Amino acid sequence: MIEDIERAVEFLRDSAEEAAQARSDRLHLEGFKDSIKSKLMKEHIGEAVNAQEREAYADQRYSDYLEGLKVAIYRDEKLRFLRGAALAKIEVWRSQLSWAKTQESVR
Repeated sequence: MIEDIERAVEFLRDSAEEAAQARSDRLHLEGFKDSIKSKLMKEHIGEAVNAQEREAYADQRYSDYLEGLKVAIYRDEKLRFLRGAALAKIEVWRSQLSWAKTQESVR
Protein backbone atom coordinates (compact mmCIF):
# COMPACT_ATOMS: atom_id res chain seq x y z
CA MET A 1 0.00 0.00 0.00
CA ILE A 2 2.82 2.44 0.83
CA GLU A 3 4.26 1.95 -2.66
CA ASP A 4 0.90 2.89 -4.18
CA ILE A 5 0.78 6.05 -2.10
CA GLU A 6 4.34 6.96 -3.01
CA ARG A 7 3.48 6.49 -6.70
CA ALA A 8 0.39 8.66 -6.26
CA VAL A 9 2.42 11.44 -4.63
CA GLU A 10 5.09 11.17 -7.32
CA PHE A 11 2.42 11.34 -10.01
CA LEU A 12 0.96 14.49 -8.48
CA ARG A 13 4.39 16.07 -8.29
CA ASP A 14 5.52 14.96 -11.74
CA SER A 15 2.28 15.87 -13.52
CA ALA A 16 1.85 19.34 -11.99
CA GLU A 17 3.50 21.21 -14.85
CA GLU A 18 1.72 19.19 -17.52
CA ALA A 19 -1.62 19.72 -15.76
CA ALA A 20 -0.97 23.46 -15.49
CA GLN A 21 -0.07 23.65 -19.19
CA ALA A 22 -3.18 21.67 -20.14
CA ARG A 23 -5.39 24.02 -18.11
CA SER A 24 -3.65 27.07 -19.57
CA ASP A 25 -4.10 25.78 -23.13
CA ARG A 26 -7.75 25.05 -22.53
CA LEU A 27 -8.50 28.43 -20.98
CA HIS A 28 -6.60 30.20 -23.73
CA LEU A 29 -8.57 28.42 -26.44
CA GLU A 30 -11.87 28.99 -24.64
CA GLY A 31 -11.06 32.69 -24.44
CA PHE A 32 -10.13 32.75 -28.12
CA LYS A 33 -13.62 31.63 -29.21
CA ASP A 34 -15.13 35.10 -29.48
CA SER A 35 -12.03 36.48 -31.15
CA ILE A 36 -11.97 33.93 -33.94
CA LYS A 37 -15.72 34.24 -34.46
CA SER A 38 -15.44 38.03 -34.69
CA LYS A 39 -12.58 37.85 -37.19
CA LEU A 40 -14.50 35.42 -39.36
CA MET A 41 -17.65 37.52 -39.17
CA LYS A 42 -15.65 40.59 -40.16
CA GLU A 43 -14.85 38.92 -43.49
CA HIS A 44 -18.58 39.17 -44.31
CA ILE A 45 -19.10 42.72 -43.08
CA GLY A 46 -21.56 43.61 -45.85
CA GLU A 47 -24.04 40.95 -44.78
CA ALA A 48 -26.59 40.94 -41.96
CA VAL A 49 -25.23 39.97 -38.56
CA ASN A 50 -26.99 36.60 -38.55
CA ALA A 51 -25.50 35.85 -41.99
CA GLN A 52 -22.05 36.87 -40.73
CA GLU A 53 -22.47 34.53 -37.80
CA ARG A 54 -23.65 31.68 -40.04
CA GLU A 55 -20.63 32.14 -42.30
CA ALA A 56 -18.26 32.23 -39.33
CA TYR A 57 -19.65 29.00 -37.90
CA ALA A 58 -19.50 27.34 -41.33
CA ASP A 59 -15.87 28.34 -41.92
CA GLN A 60 -13.30 25.52 -41.87
CA ARG A 61 -11.05 27.62 -39.62
CA TYR A 62 -13.78 27.68 -36.98
CA SER A 63 -14.18 23.90 -37.28
CA ASP A 64 -10.41 23.53 -36.88
CA TYR A 65 -10.53 25.77 -33.83
CA LEU A 66 -13.30 23.60 -32.30
CA GLU A 67 -11.26 20.46 -32.95
CA GLY A 68 -8.28 22.03 -31.18
CA LEU A 69 -10.51 23.06 -28.29
CA LYS A 70 -11.84 19.51 -28.06
CA VAL A 71 -8.29 18.14 -27.77
CA ALA A 72 -7.39 20.75 -25.13
CA ILE A 73 -10.49 19.98 -23.06
CA TYR A 74 -9.82 16.23 -23.25
CA ARG A 75 -6.21 16.66 -22.14
CA ASP A 76 -7.17 18.99 -19.29
CA GLU A 77 -10.01 16.79 -18.04
CA LYS A 78 -7.98 13.59 -18.29
CA LEU A 79 -5.22 15.05 -16.15
CA ARG A 80 -7.75 16.51 -13.73
CA PHE A 81 -9.43 13.12 -13.25
CA LEU A 82 -6.12 11.26 -12.92
CA ARG A 83 -4.86 13.76 -10.36
CA GLY A 84 -8.19 13.54 -8.52
CA ALA A 85 -7.88 9.75 -8.39
CA ALA A 86 -4.35 10.06 -6.98
CA LEU A 87 -5.58 12.49 -4.33
CA ALA A 88 -8.46 10.16 -3.44
CA LYS A 89 -6.05 7.25 -3.05
CA ILE A 90 -3.92 9.31 -0.66
CA GLU A 91 -6.99 10.39 1.30
CA VAL A 92 -8.17 6.79 1.67
CA TRP A 93 -4.74 5.79 2.93
CA ARG A 94 -4.75 8.66 5.44
CA SER A 95 -8.18 7.60 6.68
CA GLN A 96 -7.09 3.99 7.01
CA LEU A 97 -3.97 5.04 8.88
CA SER A 98 -5.99 7.24 11.23
CA TRP A 99 -8.48 4.44 11.82
CA ALA A 100 -5.69 1.97 12.59
CA LYS A 101 -4.14 4.40 15.10
CA THR A 102 -7.54 4.88 16.75
CA GLN A 103 -8.01 1.13 17.02
CA GLU A 104 -4.54 0.72 18.59
CA SER A 105 -5.24 3.38 21.19
CA VAL A 106 -8.54 1.72 22.14
CA ARG A 107 -6.80 -1.57 22.94
